Amino acid sequence: MTITATPTPGSKLISPTDHALVLIDFQSQMSFATKSIDAVTLRNNAALVSHAAKGFGVPTILTTVAEKSFSGPMFSEITDAFPGQKLLDRTSMNTWEDAAVIDEVNRIGKTRLVFAGLWTSVCIVGPTLSALDQGFEAYVIADACGDVSDEAHERAMDRMIQAGVRPMTSLQYILELQRDWARTETYDFTTGVAKKYGGAYGLGIIYAKTMFGASEGGH
Repeated sequence: MTITATPTPGSKLISPTDHALVLIDFQSQMSFATKSIDAVTLRNNAALVSHAAKGFGVPTILTTVAEKSFSGPMFSEITDAFPGQKLLDRTSMNTWEDAAVIDEVNRIGKTRLVFAGLWTSVCIVGPTLSALDQGFEAYVIADACGDVSDEAHERAMDRMIQAGVRPMTSLQYILELQRDWARTETYDFTTGVAKKYGGAYGLGIIYAKTMFGASEGGH
């Protein structure tokens, strides 16, 4: 059998219009016990993902658990990207068991969902496995999640991957949304977010633009 290649993206790659983002429990109390990733990196990656989603118009659900009584406010790095958006506060550890969240999932109407939040083993495993069980596709941004230990985070990722969840990273998320540097309408936005939150990659962009006026794709 002959297979012919074509210059088209694979169906498992995400795009700005084919998914919703669900950000779960990025809150002070949850971050205090998080040990699998340091707080600075976690906040930076959460900001990168949030601003990427906002800039590309990805429908995003922001949800907290016991915000007023226990867990505290959601990271400002996230809420700053979505000014005025309502936070859906829950009592359930499993976001998928909250009726208001599910109403929003159904309102948005995307069958592909991307998740990130705290903690990986509880607040991410719960909704991803539940979503898979109901026929949704689930992706997890692994470095925008954290848990009480490396072991807890890694075993949670293993469990989800074995069930069919697809892992990715925060920088991968924004670059997959952009995917082609010839997409000039989002080029400046993508490189701008990468410069601010993209770590060493962002420093490289700043260096190249400052020293040589360079850009990906020759723009």
